[in-house]
Amino acid sequence: MESQTTTMEVERASEVKPKMKYSGTVSKIGLAGALVDIGVERPAVLHISQITSNSTDEAMKRVEDVLQIGQEVEVWVRKVKADHIELTMIKPLDLEWREIKTGMVVKGTVTRLEKFGAFVEIGAERPGLVHISELAHGYVRTPSEVVKEGDEVEAQVLEVNRRKKQIKLSLKALQPEPEVILAEIKAESAEETQNREKSKPRRKAAGRKDRSKSEFSGEINLPDVTPAEPEPTVMEMAWQAAMEKAKARRNDERNKKVRSASREQEEIISRTLEHKGQHN
Repeated sequence: MESQTTTMEVERASEVKPKMKYSGTVSKIGLAGALVDIGVERPAVLHISQITSNSTDEAMKRVEDVLQIGQEVEVWVRKVKADHIELTMIKPLDLEWREIKTGMVVKGTVTRLEKFGAFVEIGAERPGLVHISELAHGYVRTPSEVVKEGDEVEAQVLEVNRRKKQIKLSLKALQPEPEVILAEIKAESAEETQNREKSKPRRKAAGRKDRSKSEFSGEINLPDVTPAEPEPTVMEMAWQAAMEKAKARRNDERNKKVRSASREQEEIISRTLEHKGQHN
């Protein structure tokens, strides 16, 4: 039973990672520091340089000035070694300089606004700077048009200069460009229009097939809806024939009258010429 407990404790010790927070109890005090029980089998050592006191601003001369045996303390893991664990009472940074890489995405809080940009606390030794040109796509007159103090933001690391202790960030690097947004809006609009057209009932002309949308030109060929001429009824056909016969008769009578008048004129002219010849 005892060996099983030891195995479980060893497994717990193997899971200890740097920056993990523990609530421990001071078990021993020495000149160089103290031992703290954090619930694992492996000894956990708190060096004097990693001991802090919130009660006084004076420099600590002895460990006993801050810690007492049996005192509960909050500590963080600095390093995990084969035979012991190094602790600290100084809260570690969320991001060490060696952990900050160009292109990585970080989350933080806007802490200060300046004319040239905004400072964002990302958990590093120094806050990162988002230049006004990196706040958003397009023209930004003042940083307050985009962010305000206290805003939680997500940014991309553009540059890290450990010597100058500078971290350059960008908000617009994580935002879609306006052209992409416009293209998406147009695509959605076209899809909605297409869906509306599909939902409309289609009218087909009698005897004709409805021509579908051309897959090459993208144009819609409307069906031929020219109304067909109605076929005449029997009565209409008989009436039309009678009208044509009457018209033919009128034309014949007119032609006969013209021919008769012509003959009469010829006879008158002939008699007149004969009468003149007799007198001569």
